[in-house]
Amino acid sequence: MVRLLRPFGRAVTYTRWLHLFIAVVWPALWIFVEEAWWTWLVAAVTLAPAGLVPAMRTVEGLQARLLLTGHRHNSESSDIVVAPSVSWRDRGRLVVWLETRLLLGYATAMLSTQLLFGSADLVASAFGQDVDEGVLILLDGHRWWHVLLVPVPLTALAATVVGSGHLITALALRLLGPSPAERLAAMEERTEQLLERTRIARELHDSIGHALTVAVVQAGAARAAGDPAFTDRALDAIEETGRAALEDLERVLGILRESEQPVSSRPTLTDADRLLESARASGAKVDAELTGPVDTVPGPVSREGYRILQEALTNVLRHAGAVPVRVRIEVTGEALALEVRNPLTADIPGPGRGSGLRGIRERAALLGGHALTGPDRGDWQVHAELPLR
Repeated sequence: MVRLLRPFGRAVTYTRWLHLFIAVVWPALWIFVEEAWWTWLVAAVTLAPAGLVPAMRTVEGLQARLLLTGHRHNSESSDIVVAPSVSWRDRGRLVVWLETRLLLGYATAMLSTQLLFGSADLVASAFGQDVDEGVLILLDGHRWWHVLLVPVPLTALAATVVGSGHLITALALRLLGPSPAERLAAMEERTEQLLERTRIARELHDSIGHALTVAVVQAGAARAAGDPAFTDRALDAIEETGRAALEDLERVLGILRESEQPVSSRPTLTDADRLLESARASGAKVDAELTGPVDTVPGPVSREGYRILQEALTNVLRHAGAVPVRVRIEVTGEALALEVRNPLTADIPGPGRGSGLRGIRERAALLGGHALTGPDRGDWQVHAELPLR
């Protein structure tokens, strides 16, 4: 019983009912002026050209979202399009929607009013009052037991309100829903958003993770050294790394706020010296060799190469500590080769584990290249090759 009564406690039940009544307001007003059955036929014919207007789908979509889906943005309302019609198929569906809404609205309005007046007539007949002959309920004389029949039309009225609301909502989702082309466009937009979120997650992981690793290593080394001069150098390195991380964080937040913000401000391999000096300040003995015109590397390749180098050095500091590191960056006419090697220790994770290593491989794959991470001849290596075209 409670389940049957639950729809009547929801406002959307009555707004759906109102939505159907709105569809027949102007034809009903016309009937008061010209009482003829053909007025409904003229109304139906008039709606056909109206449905061919592209902006009409926006009007109907907004009205359906507002009155049929519970006054909130939910899964149902997102399936009702509010954009103008862009194809004849969309216009045809809108014409069918307008005609169907008019027909269903007329049937619901007539049934609701007749059932409501029929209930009142049953009460009046039970108390001996004369009533007009109804369309749905025919009363014979005055009987006291007529009042016992009042729940019947009221139940039918309740079923009409709920049933018509569910039916018009289902029709709206079908006829005002997105076309296959619009569904494909929405899917592509969603895919782009997911790719952008993944890229931003990698950016935050690489930049902030590197800064925190350097700060932890520097703080631990300064505490162990007990040398005021070394402590001062460590604090300077922590300060510089922290400022760089704040710049990266501000840039990523700017991308989140403004999707059209250019990415030219992201660091590239021309800024690799900053990473190398940060690693040296943390105690690592970095031997770097750059071959070829690094400044001519295309922006996307140079930016991803910088992040790969940053993640590789971060892993060295995090897992191996102050160990010798060999960095090789070579630019040829076809590709960018980047390699970072350090002595293998027991604390370095095995191949394939860790989100950082996975991020390195993902960055290389997105550019059509490849990356290898894992043990190699007693060293831990990160080797990436990125095509320049």
